[in-house]
Amino acid sequence: MSAVPFTRDDYAARMARVVADAEAAGLDGVLVTPGPDLVWLTGYQPTAITERLTLLVLTTDREPTLLVPTLERPDTERAAGTAATALVDWLDGADPYAAASALLRPDGHYAISDGAWAMHLLALQAGLPHTAYDAMTTRLPMLRAVKDANELARLEAAGAAADATYEQILGVRFSGRKETDVAADLAGLLRDHGHEQVDFTVVGSGPNGANPHHEAGDRTIEVGDCVVLDFGGLMFGYGSDTSRTVCVGEPSDDIREVHEVVRLAQQAGVDAVRPGVACQEVDRAARAVITDAGYGEQFIHRTGHGIGTTTHEPPYMIEGEEQRLVPGMCFSVEPGIYLAGRFGVRIEDIVTVTDTAGRRLNNTDRALQVVE
Repeated sequence: MSAVPFTRDDYAARMARVVADAEAAGLDGVLVTPGPDLVWLTGYQPTAITERLTLLVLTTDREPTLLVPTLERPDTERAAGTAATALVDWLDGADPYAAASALLRPDGHYAISDGAWAMHLLALQAGLPHTAYDAMTTRLPMLRAVKDANELARLEAAGAAADATYEQILGVRFSGRKETDVAADLAGLLRDHGHEQVDFTVVGSGPNGANPHHEAGDRTIEVGDCVVLDFGGLMFGYGSDTSRTVCVGEPSDDIREVHEVVRLAQQAGVDAVRPGVACQEVDRAARAVITDAGYGEQFIHRTGHGIGTTTHEPPYMIEGEEQRLVPGMCFSVEPGIYLAGRFGVRIEDIVTVTDTAGRRLNNTDRALQVVE
């Protein structure tokens, strides 16, 4: 498929929504620096994130305004969403913080991108000492959480491409090859199926599978190994992320038992998804199955994370997160059990919230698969 381009009106609607959300949160506005928030709001991604200040200012008292270095203005003007902003540029040698200060209230309270450079934030504070700033995730954690139909279509396409990658990797030989060899196969298949960017290809064989974020290494995969596969990246600018666990040759009884517990836990987590439910309830549902089976201490991470223009973003499925699920939210459900020195098992699907329940965007078989 080819993605339907986002339009000027799409970006304008997003900016208007953010301004309304900021006002409801008691903020005077939102300051967005280069990164995923800026891309989502304007379609503009600087060629390189440099020391030169780029800042999108969203407030109730002026039209959206994007401050950019003069030398980057031509590139900025090509982005679809920047047509919905006023553009202000500053020339090398001038003070960009003076230009930014002119766009802000001297006593304003703003949310600012999590990834803003400290040098920029400190300079803004020095220029306007009575302003206050909070991290975006602290004040507006659901900024990009609810996806529209176009975004969902991109996430569905990315999920289908990841599924096709998994189906093909099952036919690849594992035994006698290094983890890095299988990881390279995964990366190649993701690209073959349309990903423009591969972010991670976890291949955790045998005891390495007990490390949830193990990076594929030089370990040679052996017959009898349990192998955790966790891979994804970006397609049409939106993320994929799926995990399956396979066994090289006939699995032991222990591997079968643990895999079945994780499969049931993952199903329980997906079954808990519906509008109005707190994020923590998804975690509780999956975790209860693992705890009841006696492996609670071996489930050492949250059950899930949001996904969109980045592969990890709010909301998070974890105890203490009381944010309610809303149709259009997309996140992973990925419980796991990790037995140090032995093996690990994880099963992960991306799930979107519908009007009544949760719908998986990954649909490959979650049963334990045997590979060569």
